[in-house]
Order: sequence, then C-alpha cells, then structure tokens
Amino acid sequence: MLTLLAAGVVYGGYVSIIKLAVYFVLFLLWMPLVNWVHSDSQSVRTKVQFWTYAITLAGVVSLLVWPLVPVFFIGLMLYIIAVGAVLMAYVMHRNSLVADFEKVLTASHIKGIFSNENKKLAKSSKGVHFITANGNDVPLPAPKTTESFGFATACEIFEDAIWRRTSDILFAPSASSYTINYVIDGLATRQEPKDHEDIDYFIHYLKQVADLDPNEKRKPQRGMMEVRIAEKKTKWEVNTAGSTAGEQMRIKRYEESDMMKIEDIGLDKDQLETLKGVRGITSGLFITSGPPKTGVTATFYAMLKNHDPFMNDMNTLEKHPSGTLDNITQNTYSLSDTGTSSYASHLQTIVRMGSNIIGIADVDDAETAKVATKAAAANRMVHVNIHAQSVLKAIAAWIKLCGDKNTVMSNIKGVINQRIVRKLCDECKQAYKPNPNLLRKFNLPADKITVFYRPGEIEYDKHGKPILCEKCQGTGFYGRTGIFETIVIGDELRGALKKVNTLQEMSALFRKAGMFSIQERSIRKVMKGVTSINEVIREFTSDAPKKKVRKKK
Repeated sequence: MLTLLAAGVVYGGYVSIIKLAVYFVLFLLWMPLVNWVHSDSQSVRTKVQFWTYAITLAGVVSLLVWPLVPVFFIGLMLYIIAVGAVLMAYVMHRNSLVADFEKVLTASHIKGIFSNENKKLAKSSKGVHFITANGNDVPLPAPKTTESFGFATACEIFEDAIWRRTSDILFAPSASSYTINYVIDGLATRQEPKDHEDIDYFIHYLKQVADLDPNEKRKPQRGMMEVRIAEKKTKWEVNTAGSTAGEQMRIKRYEESDMMKIEDIGLDKDQLETLKGVRGITSGLFITSGPPKTGVTATFYAMLKNHDPFMNDMNTLEKHPSGTLDNITQNTYSLSDTGTSSYASHLQTIVRMGSNIIGIADVDDAETAKVATKAAAANRMVHVNIHAQSVLKAIAAWIKLCGDKNTVMSNIKGVINQRIVRKLCDECKQAYKPNPNLLRKFNLPADKITVFYRPGEIEYDKHGKPILCEKCQGTGFYGRTGIFETIVIGDELRGALKKVNTLQEMSALFRKAGMFSIQERSIRKVMKGVTSINEVIREFTSDAPKKKVRKKK
C-alpha cells in the first residue's frame, strides 16, 4: 500500500496532504468498525465469521483499489459504497433479530443520540411511581433497556386504569397480541389490545417490582406492589401463570380494611339497625352467603369489624385474604398445607387458642362446618361465609354440611344473603317513566311509582367527540352497593324453626318475622334511584341456572 502511495508521488510530483488525511481517517474509522461488527455479531448471536470477513474484505479491497483510481473522489465513493453496503446489510440483518430498543441507525436511535433520554423517560412516567412490596421506591430504569420499555408501558396502563377506577386488570395472550380487560364496578370492559412485545416488557418489569422471578414463565406466581400518583397510593396484587399462548397476568386492587364497614356495604336502614345488634351476641354462628363474586368477603369482613377488635380476641382462617383487618389476626391456609393438614384441623388449632370471635372464610366441607358449629356451641361467636343463592338455601346448605338440623338451629344466630349491583352516577343519571307492563311483572303499584332512573346518555360536541361525565367517565355508574336478604334469629323464632320440616315452612316463618326477599329489596334500590332496573335484571340473570341444551338424536 505504501509502494502505491510512493508511485502516486512520482506520477503526480506530490501528494495532497488533505487527501492523504482523508484516506487515513477513513482507514482508522474502518478498524473499530470491524471490531464492532465482530463483537456485535457475537452479542446478537448471528454468523460472526461471515460478517467479520465481509466488512474486513470490503475495507481492504476498497482501500487497495482507491489509490489506483485516477480521480480521488471516485475512489472515495467506491470505498464508501463498498463498506457502506456491507455495513447497512449487516445492520438490517441484526436489527431483524433484536428488540426495538436494541436496533441501531433507526430514526428513534439517531434521535435518541441527540436527546436527553433520562429526561424523556421521566416525562413519560406521567407522575406514576412504583413501590416494591418492601416499601422501597423503584428508581427510573436506564434508558433503552428492557426495563425502560416495560416501565413506559406500566406507567401508561396504571395511569389509565386508576383514573377509570379499575379493580382488576386482566392480560390474556392471543396469537398476535394481548387482550386487555379492565374490571370497573364489577363489569369487565375490553380495552385496546397491545402487541406481545409491549406486554412482554411490561410483565418482565412488573415482576421485578412485585419481587417475582422474571424468568419463570410457567408456574403461577403471586406478589404485591404499590403505585403512587400525586401522593395517593394504591396497593395491587400481581398474579402470573403460563399458558400455551404465552404468559397470563392478573393485577388486582387490594382493598384496605377501612373501606369495609357495615355502614358502607349498602344495607337498608332497618337491616343496618338489626345487624348492629349482632355485635352484642357473644356466642353462636352467623352465616354470610351469596353467589361467587358478589362481594360476600367484603360483607364477611364488615360483620367481623362490627365487633370491637380491641375488646375481643379475634382470629380468621382464610384461603385467599382479600384485605387486611386491623387488630384481627388473619390466618392463611395455603396450598402447601394440604399435604400435612386439613382446613378443619387448622380451624381446630385456632379454636384451642381461645379466641372468642372466629371468622372462617369459604367453608365448603363437612369437617370444617362441624368444627365451626361445635365452637359456636362452646360459647364462641363464629362467623362463616358460604356460597348460596338465598337465606333459605344457605341454611339448607349448612344443615347438609353439619348433618344435624337441631344442632344447627340451636346455634345459628342469623343469615345474610346478598347480590352486588352498580350504583347509578349521581352526576349524570336520568329520570324516566317506567313501563307499566314491567311494573306489573314485578307486582309493583303502577299508580304509586312515577319515576325510575337509568344511566345518562352520552352527549357529543360539534366535532363528534363524546363529552364524558367527569365522575363516571361515561359509564353511567359509579361504585357498587350490596342488596341484602337478612334474618336475625332470636329465641322465639329459633323454637319455631326447630319444629318445621320443609324450606317452605321455614320461608313462611321468616316472612312472618319481617324478612323481605332479595328481589323486593332490589326494587327498593331502583325506586330510590340507587341503581337501574336493567342492572338488577342483569345481576339476577347472571346467577340463574343455565338450561341444558338437548342434543338431537
């Protein structure tokens, strides 16, 4: 190469210092370029030798040919084209193998070189801060990393979900994307789907915040975390599990116990006054019941908090705690316990500890029911929750579990059965005159009921953009409330119940004692404008038994 340069000196009489400088600068730039391709091809796990030889050969040949070209700038262009073509081919190939944030020479990559990525990342957080289960603030991740892309998606999702009052966020993988559902006031609402890549980064980041193993994508995992926006904290439970299509995630808002008071669950005034009296009962058994996903656990907690936790020694036994109860010892029965002991044996241990008030969640086996009934007979106040469609069916289910009607009737102090419905938004609900046929269907006096309420209709501006209610975000509903069927059993009613032989006879006694059916309580809520008739119908239709379709022979 130096001989060729010397020949150039003899031929032209002199060498241009500027051209020589350009030649050596490009030669010096080509050397680290070869090193970069060699190391980068190893990082992205592609053909290391092929691409290293390709960029090396392109540089060597073009640098040797360049001095032989009579016109300097033509040789320069040949060098740029040869090396540049191989470089661009490699860049396009390696970019196809890596994630977006690892791609080079793209518009976003070039723009990022000249911008403050840390400042940009902080701005994209939208004021969202994440806190680990240990109470530590999570710092901003380094720009252009897997964590930074997951962080940006997490901020976007939580900022929107919290604004919409979401209680659960569900991520389900499909072939091409992730479907996302928000559960708002108990109703699942479909959101815009997101690419697999975006949610993969999001799940990876959130697992680290919730102290889960980000590399474990098959076994179920559960963790806790908090989100802070404008100094307001919300606690979330993170659950992940594998599937054939990809990793699933469910993020559930963790309600605090302060929200679970008997005055706040939606009891009618007469029911509230009656149930407040239960706090003075020192022994016996009280049943809280309802179909699944109707807020039974919240009512179960409220009934426990109805007692004074400072004046009583209180314990619970639960499989899946839904909140924290101040000054009440919560005992969790985990899946790992099933191999060594039963739910009933755990309960027996708690009973032996001497607690005078015991709460037992999700009782569904005879052994546990019998232990609970014995504890109630031994001067303990026991609260249980079970799944049942009505007060009558709850008592029937408990008798079946215990196997002895007289023992049950001797100790039972009361029963609650419930449903949960969405409350109409007070800011945008609309009054209307109900259909007389509908009133007759529910045996309601058409001459006395002049108005029902329903969600307000969405209005639009002159550009066709919806004008959403600021309180309910256009859903027409804000929050939920319970509808209850309640009975408190005194000594006189207990004596009568011991003599009956059928549920129909029991129902007549409850009716005589002043118990209104849950359907009648529902209509009261509609008449007061608390909820809509369609919402009540939706709730009661959801737990109606489905008819079996007979197959044609």
